[in-house]
Amino acid sequence: MKNKTSKAGIVFFIIALVLSIGVGVFEIVYSIKHPSENSISISSTKDLFQNNQAFSFPFRKNEVTVTKVPKSEYIAKLVIAGTIEKENMTYNQQWLLSTVKKLQKDSKNKGIILFIDSPGGTVYEADELYLALQKYKEETKRPVYAYFGSLAASGGYYIGCSADYIMANRNTITGSIGVISGQFVDITKLMEKYGVKVTTIHSGKNKAMGSLGSSVTDEQIAIMQAISDECYEQFTNIVSKARNIPLSDVKKLADGRVYTAKQAVQNKLIDSTGDFDLCKEIMCSKCFENKQIEAVTFEYKRAQTFYDYFMNAASALKGIKTNSELPNVIEEALTEKIKFPAYYYSK
Repeated sequence: MKNKTSKAGIVFFIIALVLSIGVGVFEIVYSIKHPSENSISISSTKDLFQNNQAFSFPFRKNEVTVTKVPKSEYIAKLVIAGTIEKENMTYNQQWLLSTVKKLQKDSKNKGIILFIDSPGGTVYEADELYLALQKYKEETKRPVYAYFGSLAASGGYYIGCSADYIMANRNTITGSIGVISGQFVDITKLMEKYGVKVTTIHSGKNKAMGSLGSSVTDEQIAIMQAISDECYEQFTNIVSKARNIPLSDVKKLADGRVYTAKQAVQNKLIDSTGDFDLCKEIMCSKCFENKQIEAVTFEYKRAQTFYDYFMNAASALKGIKTNSELPNVIEEALTEKIKFPAYYYSK
């Protein structure tokens, strides 16, 4: 009976995998036959904001970013969603940087409201986008506001510090001002118990630090701590400058904890709470003498790939009670490990 259950689980997984492959192939064929429904090519960057057309940046097939740009003045609602890194299903660094640059050059654009719903991410990408938004403000003299969704923590809060005014939903979780620079897992004793030995050929005593085949040294911990401290100083200084809070007070708040929206207002980490429409109204009141300007959404969305279908198949099987651990092993091996608010250094 045990073997039958185990085999049934594997068979079910194979069926789901075949179906996901079939769907993936169908999507590819469909996109080739109906390219206009998946993306709209642009012949040059100057075509981007003309003719009131939907558009997408051609990173690869089936990546879709669509909005409509009016012929009149508008405010850009720039969505920053998901883990901040080079690229994932909801976040694409190059698209964001390119969009900010295009908005900077477009005379019809009168400002940006960042809609941030992110647990954070890498130091490099968060700071790069922060600097791009600072450049947008400096060169255009246009306002940048930020509206926080359900979660705007760590690197998400860092990017939000580029804004002149920050509003959050009353149920937002924000803050998490701190840095993760590394994580060492020492399994040398476990490997020794089971007779597993790893030999890494390297030059430079710290070149292979963090490898599973060796224990971390005090020197290596000090190296990574120095990186963390430097990034932390950068982060807290940006918060101090953006929010006009003494650095010593920022560091009292910046112990890595998260804050509710109400707590964030009390600690001056954000300005107020409300909904997105109220945030837009305040921008129009403060910056445009109550002139009502349309807000246009700019949002990155990536169509599902074969990898996504594969992961969905593994996830669907994870809850099924079988004696086969295959789906669990696949999902755990391929799923991102950082699931909590984090602003972290990545090589």
